[in-house]
Amino acid sequence: MKLAGMSFFQLASQRMKWLGARQSVISENIANADTPEYKAKEISSFESMTDGARTVRGLNVTNAKHIQSVGGAPDGVRVTTDESAWEGSLDGNTVALEQQTIKAAEVAGNYRLAAELYRKGHTLLTIAVTGIR
Repeated sequence: MKLAGMSFFQLASQRMKWLGARQSVISENIANADTPEYKAKEISSFESMTDGARTVRGLNVTNAKHIQSVGGAPDGVRVTTDESAWEGSLDGNTVALEQQTIKAAEVAGNYRLAAELYRKGHTLLTIAVTGIR
């Protein structure tokens, strides 16, 4: 990860954007849990986003009936088929709702942490500038 020239606030903001993109993909997976032949999706790691990986926007739709979000992924985030999906159903769908629920809970906790760190950084900066708590 290239931290040179990257501020704490910029890093926290990028982390929250990445977490938002991951939550969006998880939501699409859940929305398509009963769609035949739908393959669960995952996004590239946060490290690859901050390292400036090649940008790929949106999801590849293999069927017009797949539910897809209207927003694109942030720069550096790549959406791919989830190779770690737990199971596949007889109709070819690889979304396991239990796995998606666990991922959604992880994202929520990480987002709260990033937002709290951002808020604490702002408080420290305010104290440093004004000297008033």
